[in-house]
Amino acid sequence: MIGPHGGKIIERYLLGKEKESVIEKAKGLPSIKLNHEQVSDLENIAFGVFSPLEGYMGEKDYRNVLNQMRLSNDLPWPIPIVLDVSIEDAKKLKEGQDIALLNPSGIPVAIFYLEERYLFNKEEMAEKVFQTKDTAHPGVAKVMEMKDVLLGGPIELIQESPTPYFKYKLKPIETRILFREKGWRTIVGFQTRNTPHIGHEYVQKAALTFTDGLFVNPVIGRKKRGDFRDEVILASYDELIKHYYLKERAVMAILQMEMRYAGPREAIFHAIIRKNFGCTHIIIGRDHAGVGNYYSPYAAQDIFDEFPDLGIVPLFFKSFYFCKRCNSVVNEKICPHPSSEHINFSGTKIRDILIEGKIPPSDLMRPEVAQVILSFEHPFVD
Repeated sequence: MIGPHGGKIIERYLLGKEKESVIEKAKGLPSIKLNHEQVSDLENIAFGVFSPLEGYMGEKDYRNVLNQMRLSNDLPWPIPIVLDVSIEDAKKLKEGQDIALLNPSGIPVAIFYLEERYLFNKEEMAEKVFQTKDTAHPGVAKVMEMKDVLLGGPIELIQESPTPYFKYKLKPIETRILFREKGWRTIVGFQTRNTPHIGHEYVQKAALTFTDGLFVNPVIGRKKRGDFRDEVILASYDELIKHYYLKERAVMAILQMEMRYAGPREAIFHAIIRKNFGCTHIIIGRDHAGVGNYYSPYAAQDIFDEFPDLGIVPLFFKSFYFCKRCNSVVNEKICPHPSSEHINFSGTKIRDILIEGKIPPSDLMRPEVAQVILSFEHPFVD
């Protein structure tokens, strides 16, 4: 099986009596309260989803990631994973200090071993990660809301957050066991934040033709307005897999993480995460992790040329559509017919049909999937 990024799955969580004693210790420590997205990042560090990270990035790693898209040891890594605090709060903390990290309810969920504090430039972070300083970009807006000091150091998780989607939640050590038990040697990962249409099914099955198994890995967490709600995405994929996939060839588990909409950088980030789950391949489509018109349509594919040492194989899908003459989903390499015969898989068009309470045509979406979506009173994020 493919090795994890950096050579080993990181496990930074405590169990049993050790966990109980640290929970008690946390009550007397200085503390930092996290939001829901920060808690998700924390757990992804602890469970090895973000291997090889063992905590929040120090300044050397942070600068390297911004400028070279690599950690200071030269391992590919495109997105800063950092913890921000105000200048006032930073002054109260000292390097070498143990700090309790609290969830939004004020419950200690981890111990943070502070190693360094450093200032950063928000505009620089925004421009390098998102290729823009436009605050209309949701990722840029979030960066501009950050506090002024970053803290670096390892963490240990003491409390896993409850989730209504627990049955879909698997850690990298668990997916790797699952893939091994299924006898899969090659696994293709599919990143999604949407319900599936026929085009998604086409690229998944095309990739599955050349691999042993498909790992559908929806992002569960904060999304932008108009995206599908988490529960709708999961229910619709359950229905698709139930009716149109072989049980022994497809599995689904969630990735609890906010979308950053960082386009090409996020495509590399998503590839590293799926590598840690045990995937040997990842599907990268048009405008992967994009938003608006900030990135060229295939920037998220072109960037892989810069990372020959990434260790996971990207499978690129460009133009695909339903051809009325071919009566099937096709791409520009196999269909000889003019564009007048093509039906594009427009997410906006499908949403508009669903908002009207109608089932999209079967050449756009499976009727079973559409019916599941329409069974929800509010399928979209407000």
